[in-house]
Amino acid sequence: MDIALEFTKRLVVLLRSERHAMAEFLVALAEFDRRGLWRERGHTSLFSFLHRELKLSAGSAQLRKTAAELINRYPGVERALRDGKLCLSSVCELAKVVTPENCADVLPRFFGLSSRDAAAVVASIRPVENPPRREVVVPLRAAVPAVLPVAASRDAESPEPARVVLLHAHETEPASPATDSVAPADPSDSARGEPVEPRAAGTCPVALTPGLPAAARPSSVDWLDGDSARMHLTVSKAFLKKLDAARDALSHAMPGASRENVLEAALDVLLADRARRKGLTARPQKKARPSKPDHIPAHVRREVWARDGGRCTFVLASGERCESPHRLELDHIVPRARGGGSTADNLRIRCRGHNLAEARRVFGDALMDGYAPRQAAAP
Repeated sequence: MDIALEFTKRLVVLLRSERHAMAEFLVALAEFDRRGLWRERGHTSLFSFLHRELKLSAGSAQLRKTAAELINRYPGVERALRDGKLCLSSVCELAKVVTPENCADVLPRFFGLSSRDAAAVVASIRPVENPPRREVVVPLRAAVPAVLPVAASRDAESPEPARVVLLHAHETEPASPATDSVAPADPSDSARGEPVEPRAAGTCPVALTPGLPAAARPSSVDWLDGDSARMHLTVSKAFLKKLDAARDALSHAMPGASRENVLEAALDVLLADRARRKGLTARPQKKARPSKPDHIPAHVRREVWARDGGRCTFVLASGERCESPHRLELDHIVPRARGGGSTADNLRIRCRGHNLAEARRVFGDALMDGYAPRQAAAP
């Protein structure tokens, strides 16, 4: 008995049930809203009913309210939700641009998209007017523990800015993470009947979370139009120094370069170097140089990379290719240890996870655990 296959079938059934239940809920909610029955329950809006009586969070209530309103206006939204083509996270983005005139053309563009991808589609349909271009650097102070010894508290009175955030001119300077906690909402807020966002002591697109490693602090991207976006990124002072030094170094070749120009130039160099290491040079040598038996010649790398499209070729149980572009490696179909050669016919692109899985299948776990130990499965 294939336990993984049986579990997959069960999950598929449960997912369909979840999708059906959500669609039925939204259709019923749309009818509830159309009749204005929330008034009979003593609420001033559908949002108030969802948030206060059904105990949904403000964000969840707003998503369902928006979906119900769209279902009442556009029947195609109901069908898309039932079929799983449209998810709740993209509904609010769709609501920003859909009209009775463009619904037939716009609605399919949101099928299967995440909220971030949906936001990009919105920006391409309705670009931000006069987007800000000026760059602003704002210091973020280090988090201070709530309770400190007396000696330590003196040193913490004026902490040095540990990190900085790149913002645009219209944006607000962030508060210190030590005082950036969400303030209690006014009791009257929940009675307004409209979405109420938690208020903080200061607002910032990239808030520093105490205890969160710097590498784990995410950046955020706001799309302005189909080709440009505004990025909020928290960086170190050392990063800024390197960025300024790079701009100075490029002052002759790129006079007046912005930070975006410098970063893009640096990324071009990085990507070109990685391509060169993979043998994907723009002007390869006409005659291949002799190489060691265990080395994959550059012209073979180029051929395999072009043939496989620079993505993992592993075929999943569903029949789809993995297609991952991350941590790619060249895998020998017939392993070198068993006499396989480094030819295009005997090579394929695999992501590291699937390459290791294939090695375990061929050589066994006992041998491969010495090279790449794997985490034990949960009991």
